[in-house]
Amino acid sequence: MSKKGIHISKQRWKILLSFMVLIVIAVTIIVSNGFISKIGQRERDKAEQWAESVKKKGELVELSNQIFLELKKKEKQKIDLVVKAQQTILAKSDLGQNQDIQFSYSIIESNIDIPVVLIMGNEVSQYRNMDAFFTDGYTQKQKDSICHIKSKEWKENKQSYKIEYYEDLFLDFTFGSSFELIRLQKESIKLIASFNKEISENKGLIPVILWDEKSNKVVASNVSGSESKLIALKNEWKIKNPPIEFDFGSGKKTLYYSENRELTYLQWVPYFQFMVLGLIILLGYFIFSTFRKAEQKRVWAGMAKETAHQLGTPLSSLMGWQSHLEGLKIDPMITGEMKKDLHRLERITDRFSKIGSEAKLNELDIINTIEQNLIYLKARLSKKVEIDFNSIIDSSLPVHHNQSLMDWVIENLCKNAVDAMSGVGKLSIILSQEKQVIHIDITDTGKGIALNNQKAIFDPGYSTKKRGWGLGLALVKRIICEHHKGKVFVLKSKIDSGTTIRISLPVRHS
Repeated sequence: MSKKGIHISKQRWKILLSFMVLIVIAVTIIVSNGFISKIGQRERDKAEQWAESVKKKGELVELSNQIFLELKKKEKQKIDLVVKAQQTILAKSDLGQNQDIQFSYSIIESNIDIPVVLIMGNEVSQYRNMDAFFTDGYTQKQKDSICHIKSKEWKENKQSYKIEYYEDLFLDFTFGSSFELIRLQKESIKLIASFNKEISENKGLIPVILWDEKSNKVVASNVSGSESKLIALKNEWKIKNPPIEFDFGSGKKTLYYSENRELTYLQWVPYFQFMVLGLIILLGYFIFSTFRKAEQKRVWAGMAKETAHQLGTPLSSLMGWQSHLEGLKIDPMITGEMKKDLHRLERITDRFSKIGSEAKLNELDIINTIEQNLIYLKARLSKKVEIDFNSIIDSSLPVHHNQSLMDWVIENLCKNAVDAMSGVGKLSIILSQEKQVIHIDITDTGKGIALNNQKAIFDPGYSTKKRGWGLGLALVKRIICEHHKGKVFVLKSKIDSGTTIRISLPVRHS
């Protein structure tokens, strides 16, 4: 299998593994979401049961309140009858009305539970059913004082009548509520308070708001927040769940409720789970990628240093032999060519030595670096390749770079471009500037690169050549990205029309 085939196979395995991970995540989320849906349905059932229970309790409170109001109404009717009887007794009457007077007395006597006080002027004329307000041993004066206090209180509550007992002379007929009615009223108030308290203290089940439609205010709620927030919530809940209405005698109350808080949280669990799994995968990929890159750097450095070391020993020996041959005065052309080749090997050794360690960057003329490299390449590339170099940047612009490594980059890219053109075509190198970045665009008229391979060409091992190792462009990327803190990428490419590879280097002002 070719290097390109191995690389494509590797990419396919990555895609397959990614797809399998996505399937595992999807299955996990679907299963957990199924459990959450069941739990959610149970919580909804509980909420509905609670709402039904509250509705029944509210109906009970409403019923007891109606009973209280009905009793209060009957007491009012009874006291009205007593007042009429009192008026009949106090009115002027002849002997023919004795029967009516006796009947009126019987009505007054039948009132054994409603406290009544008659005030004539500033004096207590008479009272009934007031014993519950008195204590044993009270004097008549004390009893009259209590009657005055109660009479004043009842008058303020509009529980009184004025009865004319003589021409333009009136007495005040005041009355209270029966003790049984007061007891029922207290029980009704307790029931309403208990109902409101249960609404407010319902912390763990469902969020509710009891709203008074008459005053347009919150009566009770287990949701904290401003009034505007509660109004917004009740309007939102009204759409989701039908509100429950009550009438406790003081105006209509409406209970608005929503879903259980835990249910709301549970609905977000699948998304949270997806995020956590995604983060774990990304973290794992990041750690793996970091270790892989670190290992690659160590391999690159070790390989480069070892190569430089292995070349160093025979190179020194060859240089010695070249000097010896010069001393023997053999054909100068032979020793001259040997010297050129030895110089070339020295440059290669120097490159491997520098790429295996932290290369020193110098403030050099990038235009001159490229020009000198192209002069060297023109003598060694195909004569059918037209090389065109053009610079539109200021030659005095400082560009920090390592000349030896930059020569290697340009050489590799140019040789690859010539191979892509099969030794026939045009090679253009253009220098341009964009803000604080210098761009070096190397364009050929070769066979182009497919879109799905444009990033892969810089990966170690990727090669379209049968005997290629796929290291040339990988070295280019390492030199530009690691040593020069720049970028190298395919700017544009079209099949059978050529490719432009761009190098971007940062400008550093001295």
